[in-house]
Order: sequence, then structure tokens, then C-alpha cells
Amino acid sequence: MSSISVAICGAGLSGLCLAHSLLRAGFNVQVYERDLAPHIRRQGYRITIDEYGIAALQRSLPPHLFKLFLATTSPIEEASYFRVTNKDLGEIFRLTFKGDPSGINLRTPRQIDRQTLRTIMLEGLQDRVHFGKEALRAETESDGATLHFSDGSYIHASLVVGADGVNSVLRKQFLPDYEPDDIDNWGIYGRTLLVQDEGLLVPRALKASGVFAMGPSNRGFFFTTMRFQEAPQTAFARFEVNQIPPITDDYVMWGLVLPKEQFPEYQEKLSSEMLQRVAQENIQNFHPILQRLVKRADVDYTMAVKFRAARKPTTWSVSRITFMGDAVHVMPPTGSHGGNTALRDAALLAEKLEAAMIQSESLEKAIGSYQEEMSKYAFREVEASKTMMKRFTVKNPLMRWAMLRAVPWIRSITNKPLTTE
Repeated sequence: MSSISVAICGAGLSGLCLAHSLLRAGFNVQVYERDLAPHIRRQGYRITIDEYGIAALQRSLPPHLFKLFLATTSPIEEASYFRVTNKDLGEIFRLTFKGDPSGINLRTPRQIDRQTLRTIMLEGLQDRVHFGKEALRAETESDGATLHFSDGSYIHASLVVGADGVNSVLRKQFLPDYEPDDIDNWGIYGRTLLVQDEGLLVPRALKASGVFAMGPSNRGFFFTTMRFQEAPQTAFARFEVNQIPPITDDYVMWGLVLPKEQFPEYQEKLSSEMLQRVAQENIQNFHPILQRLVKRADVDYTMAVKFRAARKPTTWSVSRITFMGDAVHVMPPTGSHGGNTALRDAALLAEKLEAAMIQSESLEKAIGSYQEEMSKYAFREVEASKTMMKRFTVKNPLMRWAMLRAVPWIRSITNKPLTTE
């Protein structure tokens, strides 16, 4: 398989996952990333890895890196919750998830810091990930594709994989009619240390919960904790990896959701300080706990995010260039399926390519099979995440009154308040 060269455009989660899987199978794989360094740009915080994401990582990573991934996830509780509340943390409804504290059941979802996972996945690929390589275009040929970069260089590979995110230049070139749509809501993300002044910044009752607080004017505020089962610096040393953990302290991830018409003009040019001020201004009428999370945030970690949703290609020709992750099926964060679907893509594409080589089949057959299968599950997740976002930002006045006032009042009669210790 070493005669088959694969060029991956993008060193995000899916790109690195695919690189590990193909490298272990004997392919000649190289990764090209436009960023100048691994942690030069904020790319999100805590993410949920579900059974598909876990299976993809287990299949793709060397065993010691998969164990390191498990060691740096959050502790699994007997039960965890996702709560939807009004702005005063009055509960509207609650989803309960049974956990496996032993961690043995790998179908049980778990939380991890995105930057930490990416750092783990960079281990072993130091000589194969090339930073500062911004792709401009690609050209397909009978025996592969040529990838051109902004510095004037180019490479030829048997297969080029576009894993370069929502703004993929390769998707714009090869799927120009399927640019993702802006949806009605955008967000501001932030990070706040969980322990401050020798105490937890959120009540213990919410330590194992994700909370989405619905506010006035279709605003919403989400938060959840990222607690490390084992301190990353300890785990990295124990597994003798060469990477340095980018995050060492437990924290609260939060996000403010705003209708895009309420978002500041020129939001992409706003500094972290300005974004944090915007967030503070928009949650002045929310519960003090939520205001405190924004006020005490690590300002440098505040960033703006446009929520977008992919459109499914009705025709997708098979060539020596294919796509995975946000480059082809970006989705809103509701449901936590974006990252998992991208990891699932990587495992599936690796599986198809390996099978094709073993069975002496063409790369085109493997790519066509991958695109057909991936499209079915990926765009199902896109639609599900769009539907959930609409439910969280319902505009019907009567429905919002019932959800934000009547239901929390009824539930408060029998339920213990969320804000108690």
C-alpha cells in the first residue's frame, strides 16, 4: 500500500484520524494545514465523543494514544443530564443519560477537550503534518490529483482528501453549487476556569449537566463543564508522548446564541475583549450564575462562531478528490454530532481504501462507495441538528410563553431548584 499516496488537506480531528488509520495500514500519507502552528487559532472547546467517534478513534489510533484519549476524558457519572431552562434556570425539561463509571463500556459517550484530543492525535505524525501550507486549488488526473499551495509549491498524490473545514476552498472548486447556508442564529463561545477563589463556579447539581437557558428575544445561553479524569500533564507524561498538553485545568465551556440580525456588524473583526462585552450585555437579565460565567471568563478564549448547515449534493461525481467533515457536511452544534460524524467519515474512508487495496479494486470504486454511504448518515445528522436548533429558538409567542413561564413554574412545585448546592 506504500505506493498509494494520500494528501489530506486539513489537520483537524478528521484529517488526523484518517492519517493515523492510513499510516497504520501502510499508506504513504501526508497532511497539509494552512495554520502556521497547531494552536495558533481557537477551534472550540469541550466536545462529546459518542459511540461512533469512540469507535473511529479506537480503530484509527495506536493503542497507547487511544488509552491516552480515554484517560483525559471527563469522569463518567452514574447519571448525567441535559437541561433546558428559562433565563432564571427554571427547568423546562430534562434528559437523563445513564453512565458507566467504570469506563469499560466504549459505547458510553464521554467528554474531552477538543484541543487536547487534537494534540494527542498529532503524536506520531510530526514528520507528516506540514503547517503553513494553504491549499488554493487542485487538479484531477487519471492517476491522482495535484494540490497547489499559496506559496507556489504543489504536490501530486494518488488521492486528495478535503478535510479543510467549512470554508473549504476545494469544496468551492469541486462542489460549487453546494455552499452551506447561514442559519438564523450565530454564537459567541467562551471558556471560564471551573475552580476560582477556591470554589466551584457552578453549583454541584450542575457539574454533570449541560444546560441551555432560553432567554428573551430568541437569545439562548449554553454551558457545560470540562473536567479531566486525569490531569493532562500527568497522563501525557505517563504515556511518554512528545506533545505538550495545551489545556491543564478544568473549565466551563459556554456559548451565547443570538439571532444573526442581533449580532454586531463586522463580527468577524471583533476582538475577544469586544466579544466578551457583547456577551455580557446580552445576558444582563439572565441568572447571576450565567452572568458570572461570562464575567470571569478567560477573555483570550472568547470567539465568534457562525452556525451553518450544509446542503446535500444531488450529484457528486467520483474522482481522485473527496471530502469529509465540515468541508462537506457542516451542521449546527445542537446535538453534538459534527465532530463525531467527521471522525466516522475518517474511519469509513480508511476502511474503504484498505479494502480496495486488499481486493485489488480501483480507488474510484472505494471513493464512490464511501461517498454514497457517508452521505446517508451525515446529512441525516445535518437535518437533525437543524431541527433541534429550531426547537431551542422557537419564535411562536404562545409557545415561548408556555416554555419560559408556565412549564418552569409547574415544575418548580415538585422539583428542587437547580441553583441549590
